[in-house]
Amino acid sequence: MRKLMALAVLLLTVVLVKAQEDMSTVWETKLGHQIQYAGTSLEGEHSYAASEKEMTVFDNITGKTIWNKSFNDIAPKLRKIDELIPFWASSTIFLFDRKIGKDQIACISLETGKSLWTTDKYQDLDENSITYIQEEDCFAITLKKELVYIRAQTGEELWSTEKFKGVVGQYYYSGSDHSLTMVNFVPGTLAALLTGFKNQIAKIDLKTGEIIWENTYIGRAERKVISKAFVFNLSVKEDKVFLRLNGMQVYDYKTGAKLWSAAYDFTPERVVGKPLGVKVFGVYGAVADPVIDGQDIYVLDMLSRSKQYVKKYDLNTGKLLWTSPEIKDAKAIPGLHVIDGKILLQIGGIVEKQFTRTRRSGDQIITEHIIEFENVNPCGIQAFNAADGKLAWESERFRKGITNMISFGGNTIVCSGKELYSLDIATGKEKYEVPVSKGGVGLATQIRPFKENVIVVVGEKGVSTFNAQSGDLIHSGKYRSSSLEDCVDNIMVMKTDKADIGTFDLNTCKYKDFKARTGAITTLSRDGNFVYVYEKKVVTKLSTH
Repeated sequence: MRKLMALAVLLLTVVLVKAQEDMSTVWETKLGHQIQYAGTSLEGEHSYAASEKEMTVFDNITGKTIWNKSFNDIAPKLRKIDELIPFWASSTIFLFDRKIGKDQIACISLETGKSLWTTDKYQDLDENSITYIQEEDCFAITLKKELVYIRAQTGEELWSTEKFKGVVGQYYYSGSDHSLTMVNFVPGTLAALLTGFKNQIAKIDLKTGEIIWENTYIGRAERKVISKAFVFNLSVKEDKVFLRLNGMQVYDYKTGAKLWSAAYDFTPERVVGKPLGVKVFGVYGAVADPVIDGQDIYVLDMLSRSKQYVKKYDLNTGKLLWTSPEIKDAKAIPGLHVIDGKILLQIGGIVEKQFTRTRRSGDQIITEHIIEFENVNPCGIQAFNAADGKLAWESERFRKGITNMISFGGNTIVCSGKELYSLDIATGKEKYEVPVSKGGVGLATQIRPFKENVIVVVGEKGVSTFNAQSGDLIHSGKYRSSSLEDCVDNIMVMKTDKADIGTFDLNTCKYKDFKARTGAITTLSRDGNFVYVYEKKVVTKLSTH
């Protein structure tokens, strides 16, 4: 009897394995060299893979080689390659041969492999110290004592200035007066190199490099260490410059005068611990961004760990309209929502970590670029009246844990990791409580909205979907232990520690599988239709459909 049961289980397992569809290969290209560096152009038509001696650029559609060259042939002055930095918008790539005080740099065309220019004039550069100004086809390069502006295609230096310190962050370009309004920042890798740095927002004449006006800002402007997304936002509207950074700061566009500010200093790295052996590290999403509602703006004021408030301001004048009671025992406040006359706060829950680490796999040293999430305690949900800032209600339900909170389609859903709760905004009472285990994908690591009325539960072992209105399970797809890699529209990619990937269709939660080599680099295309996989000497393009 036991043998029959074992045979039945084995047959069922075989059927399930066969029923699970693998990702189909669009093309596979075997290169004549190892892949130590790789980059996928998500907007262009070509990508690259390189070893320390040669480089191949291939066509994204067909996988055919566009060109293959040794670095010695491209740029004879470069004896070796220590780093490659692509600038897809300019169709160029920087090659670095590093030697203390004698760095050689070559800028080459991605389309042809031709060397455009080489120099040893600029030392100690990395990807953080070079900003491409697309509107001008120029590079703004940050050096120890100055900012240099050069033409991308020729390397011709147009001007330099010592009046702007740091790296050019997000900027606003004006073609009418040929100017750039920009915020500076200092990545950790450059902190020891720059002298005389101060937080600086400035407007600069791109013809001459002269500073038209400058001012200071509060906080620390930066880019995420792996994804390179800005953690601040700079915009210009109706002759006002809006800087969303640790609150909101507003300047006059013509003169640079600060009109009003609702900002604070905050160090996110204190929220979670830095993993051992990690050098490049960043924490993001620990404090919710300001929310604009009509002519009002709601800002979290993180004065200190013990003094935290919600403040409501008039967006046009910066007048403080009210300050909420103190929010106590909050190490992180990742969520702030304005819904039906209530300000909803998520206290604690998941925050984003990004870091780089190296490890040995056999005879190889593998560098891993990690983006993951960590749950921060203490947790809770509080609601304040939008009219006067008074506490409306507080839920004790989530003291033990929260992943995150989402509001869409008239529903506010909070996930504890084990349960989904739909909240009544007026009272804080639960409309329903549904166990995540119905989806069969382990504990939830986060929830996301999908379409008009669907909750996506990202689980420890797959993906499931629930009806936001009723809490009913819609679909479920069980996978191996994995974490969220990427998501575009209805395609979600889950990736295991060994680099296997499952691409889920959120309409059905069915997935397609691909077993990659440990340490493989995977990139989801901008439209979600394809995944590019780089392994040893092979580049594979896979279909997600």
